[in-house]
Amino acid sequence: MSEGFDSSTLKVIAFDVFGTVVDWHGGISAEVAQALPEVDADAFATAWRAGYQPAMRRVMERLAAGEGGFTLIDELHLAILEDVLHDFGVDRLDKTQKRDLNRAWHRLPAWPDAVDGLRRLKTRFTICTLSNGNIGLLTEMAKRAGLPWDCILSAEVFKAYKPDPRTYLGVAGVFDLSPSEVMLAAAHHDDLEAARNCGLQTGYIERPTEFGASRPKDVSPRADNTLHARDIGALADALGC
Repeated sequence: MSEGFDSSTLKVIAFDVFGTVVDWHGGISAEVAQALPEVDADAFATAWRAGYQPAMRRVMERLAAGEGGFTLIDELHLAILEDVLHDFGVDRLDKTQKRDLNRAWHRLPAWPDAVDGLRRLKTRFTICTLSNGNIGLLTEMAKRAGLPWDCILSAEVFKAYKPDPRTYLGVAGVFDLSPSEVMLAAAHHDDLEAARNCGLQTGYIERPTEFGASRPKDVSPRADNTLHARDIGALADALGC
């Protein structure tokens, strides 16, 4: 715990979801392997996810220029899927099959520590999502995986994707709190940095196999974060839950 942090002032913990609470790579790879046995499922999952940040940037650039409206992540995922299918030489899926495969993002499995850790944190704090995923996606995911959110907040609510400050400050606004009374918990340092710049507390969650066992991620602590935890259960330990 960082020096001077008083957890008694913390009211809300907002969680990044993809990679932090659910295993996107494992879930997508498994569904791709079943639907498209002819492709390298690991590479396909990685390529699908790689299109995510560029697609969001294009939407925000259009919005800033006054062109078009906000786009849900479901729609972005489907557009990226079309490109990845083309790149992998797959042309046998019809529209219905593509949409079903796209809903694999709704069916992602929780990391083994997630449900119990969230339940523990919920006994003391309000816990919510702060994800670029849309509300329908996050709700269906929570119902399937048993994620006990008090509230689902997303880019769809604020009409801006993370790391736009409107998302982080929006959480504080929803609950009528100061930013310092909110913590973002995430497995991504860039997300945490953006939250910290908005005045939020930050908790880093280690997910060394987020990109698959063959591509381990550096999960070294960074001094700027309020807390550093092995998993969500360890975060609950650190916060006395």
